[in-house]
Amino acid sequence: MNQVKNIITFFRNKYILTLTVFAVVMLFIDHNDIFNQLERKKQLNDLLASKKFYQQQIDQTKRNLSDLQNNAAALEKYAREKYLLKKDNEDLFVVSEPDNQKKSGDKQ
Repeated sequence: MNQVKNIITFFRNKYILTLTVFAVVMLFIDHNDIFNQLERKKQLNDLLASKKFYQQQIDQTKRNLSDLQNNAAALEKYAREKYLLKKDNEDLFVVSEPDNQKKSGDKQ
């Protein structure tokens, strides 16, 4: 009973009461509460990771572009693979993977 009375007198202090109310409002009720801050921190980390990924993609694309502009063999290889171009005296055979859209149990 004596401990409860000490706690009650502790919280009757207007400064302690004000600090407690302020902490509760800032941590749980405010628009920028701790949970929103943690969520924003997670979003920021996700955005920084995606920025790093896209920056690597841009660097790779720039290297490919530079290689295509400066290397005739790379340009020919790219044209053959991407656009299926061929020389006049060559035959071109295109092999593609079969589409497995049907399930093994489906019958038509």
